[in-house]
Amino acid sequence: MLTIGQLAAYAGVTVRTVRHYHSKGLLPEPQRDASGYRRYDAAAVVALVRIRVLAEAGVPLSRVQQLLAAGDEEFAAAVADIDRRLRAEIRERERHRVRIASLAAGDSLALPPEAVAYLRRMRELGFRDRLVEVERDSWILIAAQMPDEVPALMAIKQQQIEDPVLRRLYLDIGDLVDCGPDDPRLPELADRVAAFIEAAAAGAEGLADHDDYPPVSPALIQLLDTTFLESFPCAARLLDLLEERGWTGWTDIRRIEPAV
Repeated sequence: MLTIGQLAAYAGVTVRTVRHYHSKGLLPEPQRDASGYRRYDAAAVVALVRIRVLAEAGVPLSRVQQLLAAGDEEFAAAVADIDRRLRAEIRERERHRVRIASLAAGDSLALPPEAVAYLRRMRELGFRDRLVEVERDSWILIAAQMPDEVPALMAIKQQQIEDPVLRRLYLDIGDLVDCGPDDPRLPELADRVAAFIEAAAAGAEGLADHDDYPPVSPALIQLLDTTFLESFPCAARLLDLLEERGWTGWTDIRRIEPAV
């Protein structure tokens, strides 16, 4: 007769595993002997080895008892079913591995490839990290709300970032990321932004026309504008200066129509 430690050693498992199988009802617990110890016989070793083999093969413990009691045909059918489940899990884990590998750069988290490429281009062109982070977070919001439109939006953004005048404006905005509302550079920057929008509205090359954009909901525009306002201490002042020059908004900049 064997102690629980000897039983575990014979079957190649730990004592803790034996007790776990007891708690699951897979391996009956023998009565204690006169000394107060549980003693196991050879049948217990055989049963424990069979349980261990099934568990190591990936059989869920909830099905081990069924397989131990199954006939040949039922056993084969159950094994085939478990094999299908394991293959499905392997495919799912492979998809997870591919996804994890794609996240190595960090920006890929919650962003499609087009947006990741745009952020990479921003870094190549020398945009400050803080501005890139704000762009990243904004595009996460956009991709979550309108994923099918992201490729078209990113094509426009790629066009804009390659325009030297707009890129210079954008770089200068990035330089003001930490400045306060009283920074003396803000009025001149607002003049340049307004001049660029005026030129674009008149048909000059530069900022893509609003009609080229897929529609963005007012709620999302408000959320993106709020992100801009919360990210830059000078943002509210810059928007006020733009309003003085006849333009309102940031995500969706529009001319202020004169009161009738």
